[in-house]
Amino acid sequence: MTTAAVDDVSSGERADGDGSTGLIGGSRPFAWLLVITGAAGLLASWVITIDKFKLLEDPSFTPGCSLNPVVSCGNIMKSDQASVFGFPNPMLGLVTFSMVIAIGVALLAGARYRRWYWLGLNLGSAFGAGFCMWLMYQSLYHINSLCLWCSLAWVATIVMFCYVTVHNVRHRIIKVPEGLRGALLEFHWMPPVLWIGIIGMLVLTRWWDFWIS
Repeated sequence: MTTAAVDDVSSGERADGDGSTGLIGGSRPFAWLLVITGAAGLLASWVITIDKFKLLEDPSFTPGCSLNPVVSCGNIMKSDQASVFGFPNPMLGLVTFSMVIAIGVALLAGARYRRWYWLGLNLGSAFGAGFCMWLMYQSLYHINSLCLWCSLAWVATIVMFCYVTVHNVRHRIIKVPEGLRGALLEFHWMPPVLWIGIIGMLVLTRWWDFWIS
């Protein structure tokens, strides 16, 4: 048994790779995480897309998640930032989150992928997380409104990106110093919790006067 294999077994990690073919799978919990986060993002994208079409048909339409002056999906949908690529942003989510669900289901069925595939998924989820953070900044400090469905998509994308990265570090698809690798595998829950917690604090402080009124 190789040193890497001993390390994987001793740390309680599942051996999901096939060293002879270069194919790497994923554990069932990881596969379910992709399915669940993909489904959450797809649901958010679907609801926002439907409401966007209704708003285009009837400019006076008020989305169901427009609850008050701050939590107002309608303001977000009417903004220029809501169509960065020339079409409504959630349509991009319909495609990408569906792909994530498909990957998760394939892993549950025993699928294995090459290193470049996992790196591509990591790159795609990194782009998604970065795009969500840009949208969050625009939402809080330029549009001055918050969309609950958008927030769900942000959380789903952040969790997805963090755990795709953990998966790739675990299987040494992304190589990092062993100390950092060990810390990340042991405290894998900390990055998404801290990340989402910081966003929560930004939302809380941005409209502090409104929340306490």
